[in-house]
Amino acid sequence: MKIKPIRTKADHKNALARVEQLWNAKPRSAEEDEFEILFTLIEAYEHEHYPIGPPHPIEAIKFRMDQLGMKSSDLAKYLGYKSRASEILSGKRKLTVGMMQKMNRELGVPAEALLAD
Repeated sequence: MKIKPIRTKADHKNALARVEQLWNAKPRSAEEDEFEILFTLIEAYEHEHYPIGPPHPIEAIKFRMDQLGMKSSDLAKYLGYKSRASEILSGKRKLTVGMMQKMNRELGVPAEALLAD
């Protein structure tokens, strides 16, 4: 097992290929150790070179509504009116700070997603 830092796209590609080979390594084996170390290195490289930003606020709300089995009319409970919920989901109206706080507190929509541009 010779592990080195992942610095280039080629290093990344090679590490991914090796992880694929090690995918079904036996528990508590040297191969499993190698897999875990490479996986951590790959994750760090991808975090630095391919960052994933938060989703658009409306997409985050829609995703959370889907998780909770909510309809757009159910959102009115948190935003005041059905028409307001519809305007927000269609992008015709912007979220206020109070709405964002309520979405975060009561529905669990991440604040960083609600604050994204």
